[in-house]
Amino acid sequence: MNEFCQGDIIKISGFARQLFVIVSRNAFIKATGIFHVCPMMPQVPAGPVHLAVKGRNGESGTVICEQIKAIDPKARGCSRVDLLSYNDIINVSDAVQGIFEYD
Repeated sequence: MNEFCQGDIIKISGFARQLFVIVSRNAFIKATGIFHVCPMMPQVPAGPVHLAVKGRNGESGTVICEQIKAIDPKARGCSRVDLLSYNDIINVSDAVQGIFEYD
């Protein structure tokens, strides 16, 4: 099985042109074998929980941080296509975490 990491930009079987960003912590992925993703959409304006990102190999789009999905890579065909910079990983993680903070 591929070793997936937080910040990987992946394709998931069944989503022809859709890319996703892994937002789960590496320790969670290692412990459970699953991970959480957010979709990365082209041509969507940036906003508080819609973050424009660009991968190290040029994949770009807007991460829709409120649309979190759990994925089992053993059950779904997943492949890595790019990786976010560390700063983008921090920004996406902060936005996802901010959704669940107390009022």
